[in-house]
Amino acid sequence: MWIPYLAIAAVTLSIGALVFIVFTTIPVKADVVAAVAPSSEDERKRVERNTFSETLATVMPSGYTGWVQRKIIYAGRATSWTVGGFLIVRLIVSIVAVLIIIGAVALSAELLPRIIGIAFGVLIFFAPEIMLSSRADDRQTAILLALPDTLDQMTIAVEAGLGFEASMARTAQGGRGPLSEELIRTLQDISIGRSRYDAYAALLARTDCTDLKRFVRAIQQADRYGIAIADVLRVQAGEMRIKRRQRAEESAMKVPIKVVFPLVFAILPVLFIVLLFPAVVGIIGAFS
Repeated sequence: MWIPYLAIAAVTLSIGALVFIVFTTIPVKADVVAAVAPSSEDERKRVERNTFSETLATVMPSGYTGWVQRKIIYAGRATSWTVGGFLIVRLIVSIVAVLIIIGAVALSAELLPRIIGIAFGVLIFFAPEIMLSSRADDRQTAILLALPDTLDQMTIAVEAGLGFEASMARTAQGGRGPLSEELIRTLQDISIGRSRYDAYAALLARTDCTDLKRFVRAIQQADRYGIAIADVLRVQAGEMRIKRRQRAEESAMKVPIKVVFPLVFAILPVLFIVLLFPAVVGIIGAFS
């Protein structure tokens, strides 16, 4: 009677130990820790008052908390979401998932409902990480898609006579989306006295877009060695347009492969049933 419960407990403990070992070996980036640190005294007091969440953050592996920190930053929620709050949600969801799995095993005598209940519990168990990672990936994808047009606008503004920061401000204020928000925050860092190099480094820490990192590093090198910003922007804008076209072509080439699964397992069986059902009924009627 207790064998299913013992098996569930053993599998759960094994998965937890494996995750603990894996995330313990992952190093935490210093720029990520600095980016999520409270920037004001009120924020520090608010974090310090939530002692239970801070205790969870210290108990969990540093690799796991670092991963959560990175995903929160990439999702653009570093000022409103905290690692401790996410861990509280993760604890509640874990308890609910375990109760669902135990209930599916204890209350159902058939195999299929048990399998469905266990699968549903496992899905709920990993739901917080999936949702957080999806939110971060969607934001970084939006930055990647908006980057070529933003660089074109900045190139036109610089060639018209504006400075680099002025063209960035004009483009960011006229646009919408996460890329405009990041550019505005970078300009705010520069306006409060932060050096350009540090402001651009903070922008790199807040994003996970390879093309944006390449552009920011090119701007940093141009600022360090005195290269004309207009030439750098022109070259970067041309490369971004080429990369966008290549990504579109790559996505178009992947479409036939993605269509195979729904075509074979969803469309063709229904089509065969519709076409062959009258013939099968006629054959059965003739030979019966």
